[in-house]
Amino acid sequence: MDTTNAPQIIEHLSKSLNFTPFVTRWIPGTAKFVLCGQPPKANGIIEILQLNKTELKTLSSIEQPKGIKCGQYLDNQFTFGDFDGKLKVMDLETRKIAFEVKAHDQIINSIDTCYNIGAPEIVTGSRDGCVRVWDPRQAAPVVSLEPIEKDVIPDAWSVAFGNSYNDERVIACGYDNGDIKLFDLKQNQLIWDTNVKNGICGIEFDRKDIQMNKLVATTLESKINVFDLRTFNNGYASLIHEGQKSTIWGVKHLPQNRDLFATQGGDGALNIYKYSYPSQRQIQDTEGKPKGVIGKLELLNKQDVCQQPISSLDWNADKLGLACLCGLDQTCKVVIVTKLNLY
Repeated sequence: MDTTNAPQIIEHLSKSLNFTPFVTRWIPGTAKFVLCGQPPKANGIIEILQLNKTELKTLSSIEQPKGIKCGQYLDNQFTFGDFDGKLKVMDLETRKIAFEVKAHDQIINSIDTCYNIGAPEIVTGSRDGCVRVWDPRQAAPVVSLEPIEKDVIPDAWSVAFGNSYNDERVIACGYDNGDIKLFDLKQNQLIWDTNVKNGICGIEFDRKDIQMNKLVATTLESKINVFDLRTFNNGYASLIHEGQKSTIWGVKHLPQNRDLFATQGGDGALNIYKYSYPSQRQIQDTEGKPKGVIGKLELLNKQDVCQQPISSLDWNADKLGLACLCGLDQTCKVVIVTKLNLY
């Protein structure tokens, strides 16, 4: 790790919480962010916090019947999944529920949204083993990916949209048994699957609104898996990197630079990585068919920011290097990562 021009991770603001937070997301175009989680009495809570000069100010608090495990913005509305398997879309200003459905039989572990091109859609992954795609204009799922074997049902830990350009769209699904699956929504079929032999805690495309380029998956036993998705030849070119010496709970790519991303350590550490492409991204195999070539992953810097696992992280889309995060030590923090413009 070269420390000469390494990005510096600076804790800007911090706040103690009276509940366990599982998700934090910036409110688009503002200096406010949403925190969701579960208080001791096992109900749910949504808090809206604002950055002041010297503190994080709580603007409002919205109670929900059940704990909230995951959430994401769907345009200007907030969509979230709870411990009871319910999916909701809420206008946080009016507190009105625009959409609500019993999406799964068990807890919704992960959620993602896509609305830049085509119909607005939500994908959910649950402990019941199902991954489902929802259009908030109708009650039934658009797609439901059910577990094949009912005896041993894999827990769907992470989901993400990608390849969303023109009328294309795919979803990536990660499971507790190490399975990674890519499902094409236009073709309505599974286009690729693999197994990395370890539970997939976090999964994300480097950008969801372009032709799919790279996919990063983080695992229960500290591995980072990077897949180059531009060339398919009996699978995709990939690398495995030994990340933090703990579970890596999630991955978030920098909105301003898709080749930089941060990982959330189970040890409370925030790691910043850079992916570098090879000199040739594609070569020919022995049969003359195109074959992908994987690049390299470099750790730029790391810092302990929480005393327990970082449960959620979100980069600000407007301010380079500004991020909010929360940890299972019942804290939320705003951090600034400097020198990212050098990469």
